[in-house]
Amino acid sequence: MENQDDNVDYKTPKVTGIGGVFFFSDDPKQTRKWYGENLGLEINDYGSTFESRDINKPEKINILEWSPFQKDSTYFSPSKKEFMINYRVQNIEGLVEKLKENGVVVVDEIQSFDYGKFVHIMDPEGNKIELWEPAE
Repeated sequence: MENQDDNVDYKTPKVTGIGGVFFFSDDPKQTRKWYGENLGLEINDYGSTFESRDINKPEKINILEWSPFQKDSTYFSPSKKEFMINYRVQNIEGLVEKLKENGVVVVDEIQSFDYGKFVHIMDPEGNKIELWEPAE
């Protein structure tokens, strides 16, 4: 019998899901509280964490972070937009190489943390995009 993982390529540089949705707020603390009280989100210091299973590796839990940012934050810069999407990726190094070859603006170098690797790029509409390869 063929293993389900035999048909899945974990080395191809690509997006594998949404890792987070971030947006500006005049009062992030109050916004988090409102979403918790009215929509039932389980709120933490940053926002809310949603968990899901990887269809090809059901034992693996994926997370999506939802987080309001203070309106005057520079974290979305150089974008002038009021939101930023974080995409979960595999093979971030290969993906950044491919993006550079395609002329995509890579805002910074890949940064590593205990919970994964991050890099920021710009799309043609001026949206800053955060790419995240979770630590295994």
